[in-house]
Amino acid sequence: MNKSIIALTVLTAFSGMVSAAQHQHAGHHAHHEDEHLCELEHFTPDQLRNMDGKPATLPTIKANKQVAKTLNYADTQAFEDTNRGLIAVLDSASGKIIRDKFTDFIDVTPEAAVDYPDSVNPSLWRQAVANQAANGLYEVIPGEVYQVRGVDLASATFIRGETGWIVYDVLTTKESMAAALNFFLSEVPEGGDLKVVAMLYSHSHGDHFGGSRAVYEHNPDVKVYGSRNITKEIVDENVLAGNAMSRRVTYQYGNSLGRHAHGIVDAALAKGVANGELSYVLPHKEMNWDNEYEVHTIDGVEMHFVDASGTEAASEMVTYIPKHKALWTGELTYQGMHNIYTLRGAKVRDSLKWSKKINEMLMLWGHEAEYLFGSHSAPIWENDNIQEYLKMQRDAYGFTHNQTLRLANNGMVMQDIGDAIYTVMPESIQQSWHTNGYHGSYSHNARAVYNMYLGYFDMNPSNLNPLPVAAEAQKFVEYMGGCEAVTEKAKADFIKGEYRFVATAMDKVVNVCPDNQQARSLLADTYEQLGYQAESAGWRNVYLTGAQETRVGIQPGSIKAASADVLANMGIDNLLDYIAVKVDSTVAQHTPFTMNIEVTDTKAFYVTEMANGNFNNFEWSKYADELANTPKPKADATLRIEHGDVAKILMGQVTLEQLLKAGKASIVGDASVLAKLQAAQVEFDDKFEIVPQPAKGQEVDAELYLK
Repeated sequence: MNKSIIALTVLTAFSGMVSAAQHQHAGHHAHHEDEHLCELEHFTPDQLRNMDGKPATLPTIKANKQVAKTLNYADTQAFEDTNRGLIAVLDSASGKIIRDKFTDFIDVTPEAAVDYPDSVNPSLWRQAVANQAANGLYEVIPGEVYQVRGVDLASATFIRGETGWIVYDVLTTKESMAAALNFFLSEVPEGGDLKVVAMLYSHSHGDHFGGSRAVYEHNPDVKVYGSRNITKEIVDENVLAGNAMSRRVTYQYGNSLGRHAHGIVDAALAKGVANGELSYVLPHKEMNWDNEYEVHTIDGVEMHFVDASGTEAASEMVTYIPKHKALWTGELTYQGMHNIYTLRGAKVRDSLKWSKKINEMLMLWGHEAEYLFGSHSAPIWENDNIQEYLKMQRDAYGFTHNQTLRLANNGMVMQDIGDAIYTVMPESIQQSWHTNGYHGSYSHNARAVYNMYLGYFDMNPSNLNPLPVAAEAQKFVEYMGGCEAVTEKAKADFIKGEYRFVATAMDKVVNVCPDNQQARSLLADTYEQLGYQAESAGWRNVYLTGAQETRVGIQPGSIKAASADVLANMGIDNLLDYIAVKVDSTVAQHTPFTMNIEVTDTKAFYVTEMANGNFNNFEWSKYADELANTPKPKADATLRIEHGDVAKILMGQVTLEQLLKAGKASIVGDASVLAKLQAAQVEFDDKFEIVPQPAKGQEVDAELYLK
């Protein structure tokens, strides 16, 4: 099975200044596209507006048809697994949390998976159809384990305990989890009158803990369990680089795009992220791990936990329930290839460890497991199927790691490995649906492996110290004969479907000549066609969001990763690290100081110093025993404050100045250090430019986004 547009676009270079009109509804793919050919200029603004985007060009149609020929449509097992055990379809109150965001243009049958729109990669379309089918309460193990799927990006899994229900992973938002919980309790055949007595977070990503407040409000006595260091990792991922990540999330998930065949069709793991408020209830216990393996009995259910931190998430665990011969894989497996590197930006994940952890599950429990379920996608039933599934998943990540390094050790550089990984892919991986690159592509995952071991530099001296982006674009366009000359050449390549280089060239042109509307339109059109060909949902959304912003500028859609509940659990050390990230060194270099911080309610003590333009901190109290005979360092000032008030400052509920005036915080010594610290702080731009933005009045094709 072809895994990406990468290998395909190398083979497709078609001529003819033509494009195909996209049929407006799924299930009406143009099998005889020659009857529908016409130039883009022949469409009126009203026609384009009804399309919600420009049509697929003939090269894109042919590229996608070529992909479709490689797909194993005879394998419909994923549809059977998705529909298996359905008890009740989501009611309107439960379903609207997410499904109001998606129209009904996607059918849910295997036959619909074959009939893809011209503007969607057929492999991604098949995934969109399969995910659309997940829509209700499902029985995984009769009377014992159930899942609510289709309310959010993840699934909520309910396990019967002795006195109540154990819920494993609690979705993204308080609202979606409340809907899932109410729906579950109203529709489950037995036990609908019982409370949720325990909830578990498999890992540190928001779609697995964000709905926790809804469960807590259902039962304030609920016992909460989390993977190793989960609170720390949640804060690290969502705060220190939170502003940049939030902006980038808009691209990866296409938050500003429409839901139609020219926009978002799927989120790879499920249909999308639910609306509402991300929350976080602190675990009563974070697994500490003895040799990475722990056994706990939770509400009478014996559970075997293995630490999988550093694989799909910085904090993660998988679980086996011997009583049911049931294996919970968290997010180490799903019906597709995951991200070694996630496009929104996060620490590169260890694909070798990922492969080894799947192999551990196979070796520890694969010989007897009869049920496999996780955070996303349908479960797997029967031991033979489970073993085959785990082996294929294991080898997809192992293949990506090992072959990337084999190629790198033979001198191949990161830019080339993204294409080359497809040329060495075994046929078995190519032909398996559940190893397709819907979330993480093999192209960007292979480059992530290279970067993890060897970094961004390929040792070619010309790449060691290139010019900054704008200056490089200026010289590039100058060498090529100017903006108009490059645009004319790019037009010819666009007609031939050579979109990858057209995007590279026209990005430089629009950087140099931002008011050249012809160039801007061509760049956006190019991004759009690349999106239409992409198998990865993330790639599609990045390209289509890039097209949108190139045409009309930044649109509403950015979300904030650092919610109130996450910030409320942020420690003083996290706050100090975050402050250090916001320090402008050109200002701070002139205002050195030292400041001690006493946290009055927790008795924590921190030593901070502004020196050489950098803000440092050290938790003295963490090493109280080692430093028992060492006097605390003197400082220019000492700040005394309660931990809870720090959370209020972070959430914008109060300022430090207000706390000082109210006597809820105090400072002894040189109070000017606070002014120095504040003067050195910057506020991040949450709408920074990613693609060259049009000036007011310079927008192009704006009618595509008018409703």
